[in-house]
Amino acid sequence: MKYDPERHHRRSLRLPGHDYASSGAYFVTLVAYERACWFGEVVDAGVNCQVMRSEYGRIAREEWFCTAQRRPNVILHEDEFVVMPNHVHGIIWIMEDEVGAQRRCAPTMHDHNPSLYVAPGSLGAIVRAYKSAVARRINALRQTPGALVWQRNYYEHIVRSEKELALIQEYIAHNPSKWHEDWENPAAPHRTR
Repeated sequence: MKYDPERHHRRSLRLPGHDYASSGAYFVTLVAYERACWFGEVVDAGVNCQVMRSEYGRIAREEWFCTAQRRPNVILHEDEFVVMPNHVHGIIWIMEDEVGAQRRCAPTMHDHNPSLYVAPGSLGAIVRAYKSAVARRINALRQTPGALVWQRNYYEHIVRSEKELALIQEYIAHNPSKWHEDWENPAAPHRTR
């Protein structure tokens, strides 16, 4: 079949018109390539489940919190992040800098495809840098330079209220105890239908 840009384009999962570099809280989920359970395993089935992180899972966690060290306009909290066997959930807070202005660079679209452009300081730039850092370290460890570590794209949700924030924080905190029914769990009952 011949390529037809009207039929074969990737649709954006992002909210049209939203400035993803603007201040706010963003809930994100990033999934390992082919949902491979590289990051650890869930132990202690029941209410007190925990994820015993593998070396790759430790890298995913370390790089998450390095993000805030590298980007002074990003705030990350321990209780708003979890490494699961094959994905991570977290809340990224993008804040205004000290003088009250967001850091922005003028778009320079050297590429002829503006859809590939990711604004500096935006959620997309933050996630891209995180995924790249994790992939680079994991591939160095397993001696597979350039191998895929993450699925393409990521899920994001703009947190719009305190109530919504509380629900998402609870979801993150209890995610390991719900692994047996998690959509990303390749062994969950819904996967065998």
